[in-house]
Amino acid sequence: MARLQRVSIYSSILILIYLLVLFEALPIPFIDASVAQEILPVIPWWLLVSFGSYSLWSLGWGVFTFRDCPEAYHELLQEINEAKNDLRSRAVTVD
Repeated sequence: MARLQRVSIYSSILILIYLLVLFEALPIPFIDASVAQEILPVIPWWLLVSFGSYSLWSLGWGVFTFRDCPEAYHELLQEINEAKNDLRSRAVTVD
């Protein structure tokens, strides 16, 4: 089974369970109904904010731990100079 199919199936099941609990078709044990009615409507927003926070943290961590590549930098400069020299030999103005 492909990853997309698994994610779709699991998310569909979780959304179905959430809607059944939200509309009180499925009772929640050990939680008062009034407390559940106050908490359940904000769960999607809480999940959205949590996902956004995780995404920002992951992006920031990736930027923080980004490795510098001085060898690649010098190699790229050398290739640029070679390309400029090749164009100059063909009578193309560069710079």
